[in-house]
Amino acid sequence: MSSSCPPQSPAVAKTEILLDGESPLVAATFAYWDNILGPRVRHIWAPKNEQMLLSDGEITFLANHTLNGEILRSAKSGAIDVKFFVLAEKGVIIVSLIFDGNMNGDRSTYALSVILPQSELSFYLPLHRVCVDRLTHIIRKGRIWMYKGQSIISFLTTEITPVMELFSSMKAYGVVEEVQIKETVLNDDDIGDSCREDFLHKAISSHLQTCGCSVVIGSNPDKVNKMVRTLCLFLTPAERQCSRLANANGSFRYDPGLFVQGLLKDATGSFVLPFRQIMYAPYPTTHIDVDVNTVKQMAPCHEHIYNQQHYMTSELIVLQKIASEDDMIPDTVIHMDESFTPNLNIFQDVMHRDTLVKSFLDQIFQLKSGLSLRSIFLAQFLLVLYRKAQTVIKYIEDETQKGKKPFKSLRNLKTDLDLTVEGDLSIIMALAEKLKPGLHSFIFGKSFYTSVQERDVLMSL
Repeated sequence: MSSSCPPQSPAVAKTEILLDGESPLVAATFAYWDNILGPRVRHIWAPKNEQMLLSDGEITFLANHTLNGEILRSAKSGAIDVKFFVLAEKGVIIVSLIFDGNMNGDRSTYALSVILPQSELSFYLPLHRVCVDRLTHIIRKGRIWMYKGQSIISFLTTEITPVMELFSSMKAYGVVEEVQIKETVLNDDDIGDSCREDFLHKAISSHLQTCGCSVVIGSNPDKVNKMVRTLCLFLTPAERQCSRLANANGSFRYDPGLFVQGLLKDATGSFVLPFRQIMYAPYPTTHIDVDVNTVKQMAPCHEHIYNQQHYMTSELIVLQKIASEDDMIPDTVIHMDESFTPNLNIFQDVMHRDTLVKSFLDQIFQLKSGLSLRSIFLAQFLLVLYRKAQTVIKYIEDETQKGKKPFKSLRNLKTDLDLTVEGDLSIIMALAEKLKPGLHSFIFGKSFYTSVQERDVLMSL
């Protein structure tokens, strides 16, 4: 039996986490495969509430279920398998990430899982990617913690608590699937009623250029949430369910992976976005301040992914270099690798103006408010954008024989598809990236890598 995982007592160690509001999660578990006793649960994290949906024994049984059959698991070193179980007889769903780890020289198979009631399936599915991305990065860092023989449970507690807080906040303040246009700026009689024309134009344009990911910050929760709902009109129903309103009773922390989220400033009138978390987001982000009407955005998608991979790799290198747990605790690890120095001014002014959003706003406010005409016009506008994005994808596939040949002329694409305005091209390419992940890097990545290499050579002279 594993020397690092001694036989458990009948009562598995458990940590109760105090959350604000209702939690859709029943529990999170960390289990391992014991060569003699089979699947074993090492620890349980559960929200602290009066109503227990499952007993500790039932949670242990469910956690064991995720590792059954994994003894013959054949996966590449470092692989993380995502398993999704729906157990109707127990009325729960289990999302489990299976991985190999080395604890004090003893290699075994582990599972980090979250358990939800089956009734929360429709709530969870839009958040599946967010959940998996968060757990995957926890595992990457946890593997290093295990290999170095440090307290894996205390590390996981600091990482799982924010995940539970995220689900709790999404349950209470998540944006609904169908946003009513009457709750947004687009319902105003005139574009200047509650939002300046130039500000609204820039906010929506940048929002679309950053793949529909935006952070709305302000002091007034009603004003923040009105802008959040406005931007959510330009998302799909599933993406709206992966967005969050601001909490009038207290500000949330920034959570990577959400499409639109409202955040409130503190008593001093400021809000500091965590650089580390911003870098984890799958897409670049637009920063909108409704107090001072400013809009800033991150670098394009291909550059964001390039920086993200360097940053995540560097963070793991820093963890590997830590001599002992006393040197630095997990949640205070800061990027310190000199080989990659990101630009701390990651939010820049919106460089490219467009004609698509400008024309849309000019026309929609000419329609009478309070009727369904504006909703229909919005739906037509979004359909045009997605048709243009699909046309771009097809154009690139034909030009490159579906990636077998390099793409030669961006100029021809812009001319042929009437995307000569840089802002229009950025919007359509961002939508195309969501429909065909990796397209942005395929078209723009080579020149970006070259410019980075040239910069590094010049700085070394």
